[in-house]
Amino acid sequence: MLRVIAITMFSIILFSEAIRASEFRLVDLTHTHDQDAVSWPGPNNKFNFTKEHRGIYEGGPGEGGFWLEFNYFQTPEHMGTHIDAPCHFAEGAPRVHQIPIEKLTGPGVIINVKSKVAANIDYRVAIDDILDWETKYNKIPDGAVVIMNSGWSLRYPNKTLVFGSDTWEDITSYHYPSWHEDTVDWLVKNRNIHMVGVDTTSLDYGPTVTAPVPFAAHRVLGANNITGIENVANLDSIPESGTTIYAAAFKLYEGSGSPSRVFATVPVDNPRKMRKNRN
Repeated sequence: MLRVIAITMFSIILFSEAIRASEFRLVDLTHTHDQDAVSWPGPNNKFNFTKEHRGIYEGGPGEGGFWLEFNYFQTPEHMGTHIDAPCHFAEGAPRVHQIPIEKLTGPGVIINVKSKVAANIDYRVAIDDILDWETKYNKIPDGAVVIMNSGWSLRYPNKTLVFGSDTWEDITSYHYPSWHEDTVDWLVKNRNIHMVGVDTTSLDYGPTVTAPVPFAAHRVLGANNITGIENVANLDSIPESGTTIYAAAFKLYEGSGSPSRVFATVPVDNPRKMRKNRN
């Protein structure tokens, strides 16, 4: 009898430890979507939020009124924190409503290049940056969400700072960091990834419009059915390894992109992976 009790107590302890080990906190990685949300300039790239009703509603059945709110909003697909569907730069590739939901989440891989961006605002994440991450944390896990952390989100939503230009209406004047096309090509060929993201406004660096191959990183990702995430926020609030990233995109029919609530789950009892990001 005592042996049965001991085994039972041991099982309870193991179960309790397993539950405790699975505890996590949620971290929001999304900029607020409003009239200040950033998108590339264009005639229709404006946000509109109209209050249809906000107050006491007295036109319904029953006695007395009650509080009621409902609104109308209009937004570009590629504004604020959002995803790029593969079709954005690849003909025939999946549109937003065709992206499998399991491809909108995965282990977080945060590539910290803040020190390199401090020396070169047009820095592009290199293959060596990926290999350096793997030296610290082992091979990128299958289904990963690989995101550049350049520290750029602190500039949001100031368009002059976000686009790195005093004339941000001119898309040929931009300066900000992002991915090198050779790096994303290496990732899709050598690792099994779900998404690639940035804390800047584009998966291609600022001068991409005048580059020999414009939007080269976008084109590589789209051709390989990889979803992108742009304008990711608060990356310094999560560790470089050990999280799970989610991009809860609006399931927009025929969409080439969608504003998204991007967030991370972070284990609360994992000191090795919870160490502070290096500057």
